[in-house]
Amino acid sequence: GRAHDSRSAAGPPPSSLPACSGYVPSQADIAVFEAIAAPPPADLFHALRWYNHIKSYEKQKASLPGVKKALGKYGPADVEDTTGAATDSKDDDDIDLFGSDDEEESEEAKKLREERLAQYESKKSKKPAVVAKSSILLDVKPWDDETDMAKLEECVRSIQADGLVWGSSKLVPVGYGIKKLQIQCVVEDDKVGTDMLEERITAFEDYVQSMDVAAFNKI
Repeated sequence: GRAHDSRSAAGPPPSSLPACSGYVPSQADIAVFEAIAAPPPADLFHALRWYNHIKSYEKQKASLPGVKKALGKYGPADVEDTTGAATDSKDDDDIDLFGSDDEEESEEAKKLREERLAQYESKKSKKPAVVAKSSILLDVKPWDDETDMAKLEECVRSIQADGLVWGSSKLVPVGYGIKKLQIQCVVEDDKVGTDMLEERITAFEDYVQSMDVAAFNKI
């Protein structure tokens, strides 16, 4: 009995050590070996001896016989492989975690976007807005050749409004000794329109017969 004990402690020579698939190390052993993070404890001497035995083949592991499969594909026949199931449930957990992370990130992203939008709006309100202006050339016609054109022009230029600036003017003959007043003005589109100008100019009905827009250009 003692001789038998000493033999099992020393163990058989490496060449006769059993491997996962028979006595010759194969890809099955490599799959299991790579799945073990550290050598087995000393009290599991059979496992430790196998671990050291396979470790000695590390450089030749690619040339060992067999096809390396997933760890769960090895083991007793007719036993359900639960390694895949464990992995699947872990993946499910990861997906749930990622889902909540995405929600948190989207909330943060939304908040950040709103803050930036508010900053942009604030800068925009402080920045002087580009004012749309137009250059208008008006034709102002008198009733007849006896109308005092100097007085007519004086009346037109007396019209003052925010966003209205009068420019140069000249008298242009229209026939029968009658001349019309052609006068330039620049207006801010949001504040002054041609309808308002016509209403104000034709209000001087003692001098003005009509007003027409000769030219209208956006500045």
